[in-house]
Amino acid sequence: MKTRALSISIIAVIFVLTVRGSDAAPPVARGFHAVQCEGAYPGHLQGVCTNDSDAIYWSFTTTLVKSDINGRALQTIKVASHHGDLCFHDGKIFVAVNLGQFNQPAGKADSWVYVYDADTLRELARHKVPDLVHGAGGIAFHDGRFYVVGGLPVGAKENYIYEYDNSFAFQKRHVLASGYTLMGIQTVAFASDGWWFGCYGNPRVLLKADNSFKPVGKWEIDCSLGIVGLPDRKFLVARGAFEKGMGYRGRVEVAVADDKQGFRMLDPPPPE
Repeated sequence: MKTRALSISIIAVIFVLTVRGSDAAPPVARGFHAVQCEGAYPGHLQGVCTNDSDAIYWSFTTTLVKSDINGRALQTIKVASHHGDLCFHDGKIFVAVNLGQFNQPAGKADSWVYVYDADTLRELARHKVPDLVHGAGGIAFHDGRFYVVGGLPVGAKENYIYEYDNSFAFQKRHVLASGYTLMGIQTVAFASDGWWFGCYGNPRVLLKADNSFKPVGKWEIDCSLGIVGLPDRKFLVARGAFEKGMGYRGRVEVAVADDKQGFRMLDPPPPE
């Protein structure tokens, strides 16, 4: 009986160690959690993205930051104003940039997409995107194409999404029948079979559209500083704050899509 009991105990220990070992190496998406980016910066947070594995990228208007999943800054570079929302694709970071004026009639914007190495943040290329006549402010990659969004003059009745191929040759302008949103669209992501757009306003709003840019949802929730889809159908939603004498800080919270609220936050927010 003692031998049998010992054998059962050994099996139980092996089972526990196996389970713990599995937990120690969870799927990639589990690694992302509510976290604050290390440091404070002169410009406010404009967008965030990840490399789907071990890094978060933060655009603070005039500073680009790469952090680990715990928010520790790994690379930081000064960049031209105004660097907006950003996305990751093929080992590179793509940022929507406007060197001119936003939300004005055509002719006053100077719209670009800047490209950086995702490991080092070394600048690799610049692509002019003059089609964004009101200022380029956000970018996403989906199904082999880049989609760029941006500003909007007062009184406009719809938003626009500009589609480009991998060489940033213009393909098509898509119309989003959203009605006017203050200063257009700030952040954009394709995730969980839909497009998500974070907008300014009073209150700030989140828009959702299907794959053909037909509106399917609108909620009063602030996602204007960044939206990131994770591989497990969760999201990172960015938040920001200004600290007098220090500058702007940024953080992300974990959320899931919710038909009633747009997003429902899961993690408690990290300490300020």
